[in-house]
Amino acid sequence: MLVCSDTDGIAAYNLTQLQIIKETLRHRQPLASVLPSLGVRSESEAFQCLAVSLKIQLADLAKTEADADILNGFPAKLVHKYGVFPLGCQDSGALLVAVANPFELQSLDAVSAAVGKPVVPVLALPAELGKLIKSHFGVGAETIDGLMAQVTGEDGVEVLDDVDWDQSGDAQLAQEASVVRLVNEILTEAVEAKASDIHIESQEHGIKIRYRIDGILQTQPMPPEINRFQSAIVSRLKIMAHLNIAEKRVPQDGRIKLKVQGREIDLRLSIIPMLHGEGIVMRILDKDRMDFTLRGVGMDEDIYEQFTQLIKKPHGIVLVTGPTGSGKTTTLYSALNEIKDEATKIITTEDPIEYQLDGINQIQVHAKVGMTFAASLRAILRHDPDVVLVGEIRDLETAENAIQASLTGHLVFSTLHTNDAAGAFMRLSDMGVEPFLIGTTVEGIMAQRLVRKLCPHCKEKFEPIPAEMPKDFPFQQLLDENIDIFRPVGCRECRNTGYSGRVAIYELLTATEDVRLLASAGRQVNEIKAAARKDGMMTLRENGWRKVFRGITSVDEIIRTAKED
Repeated sequence: MLVCSDTDGIAAYNLTQLQIIKETLRHRQPLASVLPSLGVRSESEAFQCLAVSLKIQLADLAKTEADADILNGFPAKLVHKYGVFPLGCQDSGALLVAVANPFELQSLDAVSAAVGKPVVPVLALPAELGKLIKSHFGVGAETIDGLMAQVTGEDGVEVLDDVDWDQSGDAQLAQEASVVRLVNEILTEAVEAKASDIHIESQEHGIKIRYRIDGILQTQPMPPEINRFQSAIVSRLKIMAHLNIAEKRVPQDGRIKLKVQGREIDLRLSIIPMLHGEGIVMRILDKDRMDFTLRGVGMDEDIYEQFTQLIKKPHGIVLVTGPTGSGKTTTLYSALNEIKDEATKIITTEDPIEYQLDGINQIQVHAKVGMTFAASLRAILRHDPDVVLVGEIRDLETAENAIQASLTGHLVFSTLHTNDAAGAFMRLSDMGVEPFLIGTTVEGIMAQRLVRKLCPHCKEKFEPIPAEMPKDFPFQQLLDENIDIFRPVGCRECRNTGYSGRVAIYELLTATEDVRLLASAGRQVNEIKAAARKDGMMTLRENGWRKVFRGITSVDEIIRTAKED
């Protein structure tokens, strides 16, 4: 069903402006580059004026649903060759086709001849048209057409020499221009989608590609022909990561550096042999997209003030806890950025170093050669640091060295894998650390989780039903303060998930006198947690409800990520 944008009251262009647009689109340049000449403020407004000038409709593709019957009978090659998309049929039988460049009459004639119907162009924003094509035909579909033609004997394959490669058959295929372009499209699409990981999985019936976006895996639509080039894709990625292309029996790890849209991207690549072939997972590290500030990671003002006091103490241990992928490293990097200055020497020991930070000395752990967290921490203390970050406390030796560092006047940051803040005391005790040392040195513990933020384009207000809400949902506060809460819907902007981006929820336990006494006596986690709550600690769940009440996230997200108190 075609939904059109409102163009009432929009002025038409003069002939000079139309000529400017025609030349800009012919050279495949965005209209955003010529906005001053057109006298408009945005590309969207530029296309509105163009639609009025040419007396054609402007489609709102974000709200338009494609006709499945027409789409199934439409040649995919026309979509990729001419950048068009069929939207439906008029009563007269003419085919409505979305185009970003209405001046390319040759493409409209070619479509009309191929489908045997008259074609009526409908104007569409290039970005929206590109999203629609990818959502229905998959990432890399255009390149697959070139690969299939190449398999049937067409020449013109370009071999790139940007990386080292041998003369084996796998390497030859992996370096063909179309394979290179296909892999680049997969990587570029993941970066544009703000994915944190790319999963390329070998299965019985072919290859499956999934992106982890906002912590949730999402399967990407792919043309079925991509299965024929599974080994070429794997080989290309191995070549890019300088791995052994011939070795397919043992796991391999590598690193790829890319430049996407002018930004430098690091990919951490892991390959493991599986039943139906090699499985690949790539972690995307995009420093330009990261905001290493405590307010930037979504920390509330009151928690920010308490945490800032902790990280500015002269000595002691500050821990950040949570499961893998809960943003612990980002919080610690943000804390270091908050306190770094020319008078403070900061050294970190990490495994791996995810992001390089200016003004901070970072050490990569190498366990195979004896460079463990514990060994590197002992060496760090001989370099006269003021602040030390230990990537993770995994064993008694590391824990004891961290405590010794704090007792000798250093501020130590580290992470632990525990479910809540109070659990960190028991975790250290289980490692073998004396309780009185824990109670003396630990200054504070931050537990955190990442929850998805509601998409601002489609979230909707709703009235919660008490029977459907969890027992600890603060209904009374909702009624007393007349608060509106929202739930996800799903639109093209958020890939129909209802969410866009993530924010952290926090539980900050500061070591008050009561907490220290209980920790030093080796008391149970629930007793320490009760004392901390009495002293004002807000739990993960409570902090989550606060973000629900602010319209940032949904009730379902809090239930999914934080257990009931």
